[in-house]
Amino acid sequence: MRKLAYYVGMSIDGFIAAPDLSIDAYPVSEEFLRDFLVGEYPECLPTHVRRHLGADDTPNKHFDTMLQGRTTYQAALDIDIPSPYAHLRQYVVSRTLAEAGSPSPDVEILSGDIAAKVRELKAEEGGLGIYLGGGGELAGQLVEEIDEIVLKLYPVVLGDGVRLFTAEFGVHSFSLDSMRTFANGTAVLTYSRLKG
Repeated sequence: MRKLAYYVGMSIDGFIAAPDLSIDAYPVSEEFLRDFLVGEYPECLPTHVRRHLGADDTPNKHFDTMLQGRTTYQAALDIDIPSPYAHLRQYVVSRTLAEAGSPSPDVEILSGDIAAKVRELKAEEGGLGIYLGGGGELAGQLVEEIDEIVLKLYPVVLGDGVRLFTAEFGVHSFSLDSMRTFANGTAVLTYSRLKG
């Protein structure tokens, strides 16, 4: 069974993006970029960023499929990149794009019962995991399906913005599997869903 992992950056006060949806306040040091973003999770970098960093040929380590919400996807469309994760199978959750059609043949637009689609993807044989890349609203809709959270905790306070989960639901318990810290103050915490 494949896992759905919510791989996301967050401020100390629980926001994954500022009110204007930017993530510019998050510090990225050379060490963090080299050792973690490129070294450990290269597939979570957009294709054009991988190319810029010389990591085009770096194999995917954790994921072969990417799922994101419309707002997250819009950031790529705003810079004329309709297929931001060309090295992954890409899904975007959007009712408006479902009606208008996908801006790229490489991106499948989903609407309707997203949790059922995630269960279908998780049941596929072989392959790597599924990268849930945002945003908070989609993560809230899929909280029941999230098997792992990889949380990049940045040493900043944003004060306001997009929450890690923006939905109402009951308690879900996870165990801390690992924690890694970097000289720039960033910590990466990996959690697995507690079964039971």
